[in-house]
Amino acid sequence: MGKKYDVMAMGELLIDFTESGVSKNGMKLFEQNPGGAPANLLTTVSHMGYKTAMVGKIGSDMHGNFLKKTLKQEGICTDYIVEDDSVFTTLAFVAINENGERCFSFARKPGADTCLSVSELDCQGIQDCKIFHFGSLSLTDEPARTATIEAVKIAKSAGALISFDPNYRASLWKTEMDAVEAIQSVLPNADMLKISDEESVLLTGKTDCQQAAEELLRRGPKLVAITLGSQGVYLANHENHEQISGFPAEVVDTTGAGDSFWGGFLSKYIEYQVDMQTMSWDNWRACAKFGNATASLCVQKRGGIPAVPMKNEVVGILQR
Repeated sequence: MGKKYDVMAMGELLIDFTESGVSKNGMKLFEQNPGGAPANLLTTVSHMGYKTAMVGKIGSDMHGNFLKKTLKQEGICTDYIVEDDSVFTTLAFVAINENGERCFSFARKPGADTCLSVSELDCQGIQDCKIFHFGSLSLTDEPARTATIEAVKIAKSAGALISFDPNYRASLWKTEMDAVEAIQSVLPNADMLKISDEESVLLTGKTDCQQAAEELLRRGPKLVAITLGSQGVYLANHENHEQISGFPAEVVDTTGAGDSFWGGFLSKYIEYQVDMQTMSWDNWRACAKFGNATASLCVQKRGGIPAVPMKNEVVGILQR
């Protein structure tokens, strides 16, 4: 019997308040953008025509209502999102420099996303997905950390492929070592790992992509994708490795770039309808190219979810 959802993701669902000019009094203006890495990824997968669902927690407040409404509009199932009137929906304030790079300041002490508990998980729903994706932001605090690890175990035991993106944010961890230990502890559960070049150095100490990928593969994942910004991605499994070039883009905002890349990558993988063991390297390469094209469109707009392109736009880039 087939699974109900192609991709289910668990983790932070938040508001990115992104710098958007100044007021007539010269004060910074911030634009309310729906976001959170798992939600950005699911939006991408949904735009590519696949069934998605989000697991997480929001506050019973105006921001939580806005986020839930946005996900529904994007075709993402929100049945597994818990609303809580005792905590506030997580907020992130995002400053952007002239190169489109971001600096984050989080209102999360605690944020609703960190308060999801094991007892609030819908185990049956989690068992009903082909791919289960999570990141490290839900590992920073309890009870969300224990809930995330339990959800991964439930999904994996039900046959789901496990996708992991560390998405390291230094300000959300007590120390860098705490982050490294937490991320490394879940690597054995991951089948696919998407990681930035900076994060790969953090976890392995290796500045060479091939050496870093080989080290990460030894820790559990069967496939590693090290994102390299405008340079594309370094893709590796136990048989092959290759740097796959990105697409030229005029960068406005890098928010959601990695998420849209990985959402595009996973969508292309789903299209092939084969398991990881029988997937050819040519097809893996095509997944990376699709992801690169998706990300190149995302960075040309502001925000996370609002910047995610549609499938026809991505196909158009690839056909040029």
